[in-house]
Amino acid sequence: MKPIYKPKGAAAEYAEYAINIYTGCPHRCYYCFAPQVLRREREDFHSHVEPRRDIVAEVAHQLNMEQITGKTVHLCFTCDPYPTGYDTTPTREIIKLLKDSGNHVQILTKGDGSRDFDLLDGGDWYGITVSGGEAESYLREPKAIRLSKRMSALIEAKERGIKTWVSFEPVLVESDVLEILRTFHGNFDRVKIGKLNYWPSDINWAEFGRKVETLCQELSLDYYIKDKLRAEMEKA
Repeated sequence: MKPIYKPKGAAAEYAEYAINIYTGCPHRCYYCFAPQVLRREREDFHSHVEPRRDIVAEVAHQLNMEQITGKTVHLCFTCDPYPTGYDTTPTREIIKLLKDSGNHVQILTKGDGSRDFDLLDGGDWYGITVSGGEAESYLREPKAIRLSKRMSALIEAKERGIKTWVSFEPVLVESDVLEILRTFHGNFDRVKIGKLNYWPSDINWAEFGRKVETLCQELSLDYYIKDKLRAEMEKA
């Protein structure tokens, strides 16, 4: 097993390298793509969460054998690096390995990664997923930590000098996303914005894309429009 890999497709818009630490995720986001990608039953994916077998040792071995250094490694795509209610010591150990090898990490979570802020510096990225406001978060991501707690952790990371980013993907409530950008943009070093895929939505994606891009420009934000949303914008 080589746990450090180069993402392909839409995932490549997020990172050059990545690691998936756990076998599943307990957050039960209704739009989660991972069970389909991993060919797992959804209930099994959400209820059987543990570190991948020998994941820490395998990461250490690959770093040593391939002399991977000077890279930014994304944690994670098909799981959350901080699954709520589980021991996340493997995540901490992997961050230590990556940092000791001269790499940086790009974290994306709906959990709470603040326990590991002492390991991070100004070359690392701490990110959260935001799809809508507090009510939508509670409804659509029922086992993830509440949005207010995610935002508090992000603000703490910013105060510590860690670079911060927000993945507004998938957007579920466009008005919530626009308001969060207006209110909290001073805490974001980068934002990435993408549409809801594979599920029905009444959002006019071309119109939303234009609105959110204009707002990001007005706020002087470092932003990236995901390819599928950009394609909708270009159709109109």
